[in-house]
Amino acid sequence: MPAGAARGVTMNNVYRWQRVGDRLRLYHERFGTDAAVFLFELVAESADRLICQQPHLCGDDVYRGTLVLAETGFDLDWSITGPRKDEHLHYRYRGS
Repeated sequence: MPAGAARGVTMNNVYRWQRVGDRLRLYHERFGTDAAVFLFELVAESADRLICQQPHLCGDDVYRGTLVLAETGFDLDWSITGPRKDEHLHYRYRGS
């Protein structure tokens, strides 16, 4: 539950990951697979860290992502900034 919230917020996002050479492209499929929104390409900064090559612009908002490999998966950190946004999201993806 978000800090200070009276109740939980249900969310559902669908992302498409596409490997293209040494890059990893990320798409958001909130409008379906045929209308996926390209977000950014992640490129290697080190052996276990990928950063977005160019941020995704949505109006005045700027979306950036960093992916860090973990032993059983990866973490994806989002930074969203703009005139009305100053957000940081942390997603953990783990295998079973």
